[in-house]
Amino acid sequence: MLRRPILIDPDEVDFSAIRAQGAGGQNVNKVSSAVHLRYDIHASSLPADVKERLLALRDSRITQEGVFVLKAQQHRTQEMNRADALVRLQAVVDSVAIAPRLRRATKPTYGSKQRRLEGKSQRSQIKSLRGPVRD
Repeated sequence: MLRRPILIDPDEVDFSAIRAQGAGGQNVNKVSSAVHLRYDIHASSLPADVKERLLALRDSRITQEGVFVLKAQQHRTQEMNRADALVRLQAVVDSVAIAPRLRRATKPTYGSKQRRLEGKSQRSQIKSLRGPVRD
Protein backbone atom coordinates (compact mmCIF):
# COMPACT_ATOMS: atom_id res chain seq x y z
CA MET A 1 0.00 0.00 0.00
CA LEU A 2 1.54 3.28 -1.07
CA ARG A 3 0.79 6.30 0.99
CA ARG A 4 1.18 9.92 -0.01
CA PRO A 5 4.10 11.55 1.76
CA ILE A 6 3.08 13.13 5.03
CA LEU A 7 3.98 16.79 5.11
CA ILE A 8 4.37 18.55 8.43
CA ASP A 9 2.35 21.72 8.83
CA PRO A 10 4.82 24.51 9.77
CA ASP A 11 2.10 26.13 11.90
CA GLU A 12 2.20 23.13 14.27
CA VAL A 13 5.92 23.57 14.91
CA ASP A 14 7.22 25.96 17.59
CA PHE A 15 10.65 27.48 17.13
CA SER A 16 12.71 29.36 19.68
CA ALA A 17 16.07 30.94 19.00
CA ILE A 18 18.89 30.14 21.40
CA ARG A 19 22.62 30.71 21.48
CA ALA A 20 24.67 27.97 19.88
CA GLN A 21 27.26 26.02 21.80
CA GLY A 22 30.84 25.38 20.84
CA ALA A 23 33.50 27.29 18.98
CA GLY A 24 32.64 30.35 16.98
CA GLY A 25 34.58 33.22 18.44
CA GLN A 26 32.96 36.31 19.84
CA ASN A 27 30.01 36.01 17.46
CA VAL A 28 28.67 32.92 19.22
CA ASN A 29 28.22 34.87 22.45
CA LYS A 30 26.00 37.58 21.01
CA VAL A 31 23.97 35.98 18.19
CA SER A 32 21.12 33.51 18.75
CA SER A 33 21.57 31.40 15.65
CA ALA A 34 20.68 27.97 17.04
CA VAL A 35 17.06 26.82 16.99
CA HIS A 36 14.99 24.70 19.37
CA LEU A 37 12.14 22.96 17.56
CA ARG A 38 9.15 21.72 19.57
CA TYR A 39 6.50 19.55 17.89
CA ASP A 40 3.52 18.32 19.92
CA ILE A 41 2.73 14.90 18.49
CA HIS A 42 -0.66 14.56 20.22
CA ALA A 43 -1.91 17.93 18.92
CA SER A 44 -0.55 17.44 15.40
CA SER A 45 -2.54 16.71 12.26
CA LEU A 46 -0.69 13.44 11.62
CA PRO A 47 -2.77 10.30 11.02
CA ALA A 48 -3.49 8.33 14.18
CA ASP A 49 -1.39 5.31 13.20
CA VAL A 50 1.63 7.49 12.45
CA LYS A 51 1.24 9.27 15.79
CA GLU A 52 1.14 5.91 17.53
CA ARG A 53 4.31 4.66 15.84
CA LEU A 54 6.06 7.99 16.45
CA LEU A 55 5.24 7.90 20.16
CA ALA A 56 6.38 4.26 20.34
CA LEU A 57 9.87 5.19 19.12
CA ARG A 58 12.59 4.78 21.73
CA ASP A 59 13.92 8.26 21.01
CA SER A 60 15.30 10.49 23.75
CA ARG A 61 14.07 13.56 21.85
CA ILE A 62 10.42 12.64 22.59
CA THR A 63 9.34 13.78 26.05
CA GLN A 64 6.91 12.05 28.42
CA GLU A 65 4.19 14.48 27.29
CA GLY A 66 4.66 13.47 23.65
CA VAL A 67 6.57 16.56 22.49
CA PHE A 68 9.39 16.09 20.00
CA VAL A 69 12.27 18.46 20.91
CA LEU A 70 15.14 19.01 18.50
CA LYS A 71 18.11 21.37 18.60
CA ALA A 72 19.67 22.58 15.35
CA GLN A 73 22.93 24.48 15.49
CA GLN A 74 24.94 23.25 12.51
CA HIS A 75 24.72 26.42 10.44
CA ARG A 76 25.69 30.03 11.05
CA THR A 77 22.28 31.52 10.32
CA GLN A 78 19.01 31.01 12.13
CA GLU A 79 17.11 30.49 8.87
CA MET A 80 19.37 27.62 7.79
CA ASN A 81 19.13 26.03 11.25
CA ARG A 82 15.34 26.34 11.11
CA ALA A 83 15.26 24.63 7.71
CA ASP A 84 17.65 21.94 8.96
CA ALA A 85 15.43 21.27 11.99
CA LEU A 86 12.35 20.91 9.76
CA VAL A 87 14.19 18.49 7.46
CA ARG A 88 15.31 16.39 10.43
CA LEU A 89 11.78 16.34 11.87
CA GLN A 90 10.40 15.32 8.47
CA ALA A 91 12.94 12.49 8.29
CA VAL A 92 11.79 11.11 11.65
CA VAL A 93 8.13 11.30 10.60
CA ASP A 94 8.94 9.66 7.24
CA SER A 95 10.72 6.81 9.04
CA VAL A 96 7.47 5.80 10.76
CA ALA A 97 5.05 6.80 8.00
CA ILE A 98 4.93 3.35 6.41
CA ALA A 99 3.73 0.57 8.68
CA PRO A 100 6.15 -2.34 8.99
CA ARG A 101 5.01 -5.51 7.30
CA LEU A 102 3.79 -8.15 9.70
CA ARG A 103 5.83 -11.33 9.64
CA ARG A 104 3.82 -14.48 9.23
CA ALA A 105 5.38 -17.51 10.81
CA THR A 106 5.91 -20.38 8.36
CA LYS A 107 6.90 -23.99 8.84
CA PRO A 108 10.04 -25.38 7.20
CA THR A 109 9.43 -27.50 4.12
CA TYR A 110 9.95 -31.24 4.09
CA GLY A 111 12.96 -30.84 1.77
CA SER A 112 14.65 -28.29 4.02
CA LYS A 113 14.20 -30.61 7.01
CA GLN A 114 15.77 -33.50 5.07
CA ARG A 115 18.73 -31.36 3.96
CA ARG A 116 19.29 -30.18 7.52
CA LEU A 117 19.26 -33.73 8.90
CA GLU A 118 21.56 -34.94 6.12
CA GLY A 119 24.03 -32.17 6.89
CA LYS A 120 23.93 -33.05 10.59
CA SER A 121 24.61 -36.72 9.91
CA GLN A 122 27.53 -35.87 7.60
CA ARG A 123 29.00 -33.60 10.27
CA SER A 124 28.51 -36.33 12.89
CA GLN A 125 30.32 -38.85 10.70
CA ILE A 126 33.26 -36.45 10.16
CA LYS A 127 33.58 -35.88 13.90
CA SER A 128 33.35 -39.58 14.73
CA LEU A 129 36.27 -40.26 12.36
CA ARG A 130 38.47 -37.86 14.35
CA GLY A 131 38.68 -40.27 17.30
CA PRO A 132 41.38 -42.77 18.00
CA VAL A 133 41.92 -45.48 15.39
CA ARG A 134 40.54 -48.89 16.41
CA ASP A 135 41.78 -52.24 15.06
